[in-house]
Amino acid sequence: MNKTQTAEVQSPNQAPGNALPLVGLSICAVLLAILYYPVLVLLVDDWIRLPDFSHGFLVPIISIYLVWEKRKQLAQPTHPDNLGLLILVFGLVLLLFGRLAAEIFTQRFSMLIVIAGIVLFLLGRKHLKTVAFPLLLLVLMIPLPSILLQKITGPMQFFASSCAAGTLEILGIPVLREGNIIHLSNTSLEVAEACSGIRSMISLFTLGVLFAYFTKSVAWQRVLMVLACLPITIFVNAFRVSLTGVLAHYFGPAAAGGFFHEFSGYVLFLLAGALFYAVHLLLSKLAPSQK
Repeated sequence: MNKTQTAEVQSPNQAPGNALPLVGLSICAVLLAILYYPVLVLLVDDWIRLPDFSHGFLVPIISIYLVWEKRKQLAQPTHPDNLGLLILVFGLVLLLFGRLAAEIFTQRFSMLIVIAGIVLFLLGRKHLKTVAFPLLLLVLMIPLPSILLQKITGPMQFFASSCAAGTLEILGIPVLREGNIIHLSNTSLEVAEACSGIRSMISLFTLGVLFAYFTKSVAWQRVLMVLACLPITIFVNAFRVSLTGVLAHYFGPAAAGGFFHEFSGYVLFLLAGALFYAVHLLLSKLAPSQK
């Protein structure tokens, strides 16, 4: 009888304790939305204007879904950690620094640090570990700084044009390459920034991270699958440019543009998806007993 009464007395006292972190998270979410409203507006605008980062609309939705999948783990007792307060302050300092320096990427990245600090401060390390991947996934929704994109795009343009010129020479097609411009007997093709492969690399990297997360539970396999995105993207883009050169040589410049140019983009993703799935099968063969 005494045990029953004790249980009945304890259960009402547990509810407020369990609800307290939810109240704190709700308040922090509102304050976070107010604080980062200008940053979020510009972020969404970039998703609309920049085709390379149009996948940004899907990333938060997927991240929220992954958190929802872990709701049972998140319902476990919380163990707040004061270290989270230091991380939170660090994130706010980054936000302030980004605004003073007019550096948009720093402002956007600071939001993820602030969220991590809030979770650690209110819920604890175990809960932060539970939401670590969904939180890290949000990094992929942030457009890269322009200076970094330029450093990546240039070498990718030259590499794609070099591979295409080499392929055309092997096929016996007369070709002359000047930088990122390929001269054929009947036309000249420019490997522009949009054709460098950077757009497909960013999108494929996002898909690769998700594919690795859902299909592999072993850390080294996930890492290898993600790393495979880079050579696969470079290969399929070089293949696309080479095919464009072949069609332009045999069927004229018109065959290399218009419908083919758009359609080849879809073919590129299909080919990359097939190669990525082949990597998945290969890793499964190497470790068949690990799931």
